[in-house]
Amino acid sequence: RKVHSVTVSQRHVETQYGNVHCIMTGTLKANHPAILTFHDVGLNHKSCFETLFNHQDMHEIIRHFPVCHVEAPGQHEAAKTLPAGHTYPTMDQLSEALLSVLKHFGLRSVIGLGVGAGAYILARFALNHPDLVDGLVLININPSAEGLMDTFATKITGWTQTLPDTIIAHLFGKDEILTNHDLIATYRHHITTTMNQANVSQFFRSYNHRNALEVERPIPGGNINVRTLKCSTLLIVGDHSPAVDAVVDCNSKLNPTKTTLLKMADCGGLPQVDQPAKLIEAFKYFIQGMGYLSSASMTRLRSRTTSSSSLMSLDGPRSRAHTNELQRSQISSHSNDEKRVRSHTDVSMDSISSANQSVSKATEVAC
Repeated sequence: RKVHSVTVSQRHVETQYGNVHCIMTGTLKANHPAILTFHDVGLNHKSCFETLFNHQDMHEIIRHFPVCHVEAPGQHEAAKTLPAGHTYPTMDQLSEALLSVLKHFGLRSVIGLGVGAGAYILARFALNHPDLVDGLVLININPSAEGLMDTFATKITGWTQTLPDTIIAHLFGKDEILTNHDLIATYRHHITTTMNQANVSQFFRSYNHRNALEVERPIPGGNINVRTLKCSTLLIVGDHSPAVDAVVDCNSKLNPTKTTLLKMADCGGLPQVDQPAKLIEAFKYFIQGMGYLSSASMTRLRSRTTSSSSLMSLDGPRSRAHTNELQRSQISSHSNDEKRVRSHTDVSMDSISSANQSVSKATEVAC
């Protein structure tokens, strides 16, 4: 098997929509995709993913997969203010810019890991280039365009709040802002001191002017060629996140045989920061369900196979998580300092229609 070695490198990759800053680590393997990350508004690859990728449980994954962190134009640390008159790329254009990133690093396919705006960009990329995306892990994704009332509210907020306040409200829920003062202070400091405010404002404006993803859930017996994500997809949201409704809405629009929704209990707006160990467990099973890591040492985890389903549930201290493939995995309770999981029962997503049934309850999974 042909193996290409890649050292840790930082590059400004030129695309037709501007330069994007990328950090590439690991070794490319002919039979493995790369993990491609994209951050949310007000963040960069460090503030969005460092806690996750530095966690000891993540080492098992990154030993087997190269990782490419992508940062939107002007969003990297110490970025210079974009030139006057510069037209910031749209969300759709940022997704197309990823083609240049894959070409630059020689990536044949990827598993996308995105948060918020980054999740939207990766989903858009997967819709337009399904042959290049093996799987998606989308945190806090909002598939809808901003409505007129949202646009009006955004303008009012812009008049009455500073940019850091607006970003904080986008990233975190109200309860979290009121109670988790240390976390909020940390991210407020990051936004105000390490990010270029003018550039962040342009990225945020681009996100707020996004188009709807226009995905449609395939209906058995109906049109099987509707526009939807073709790859295995894991949707993740904390139950205290401001994005809960948006993520549940996204789940209702995707193919239930390929999509899993994980709602993390007692978790805020950034699950990868709040509860990285639990997110990594779900990520491991997701990757295993795609046929990778089958021989890897699954520390803390005991796996067993079962019939194909599109479920993910976690029942109390003895937690179970399983992807849409022919695999169900059982998660053991761990880490005394971890928050205890809430009891939930298995619910088949195949039985959930996109109609206004109790979709949010039927597909919720506590982790």
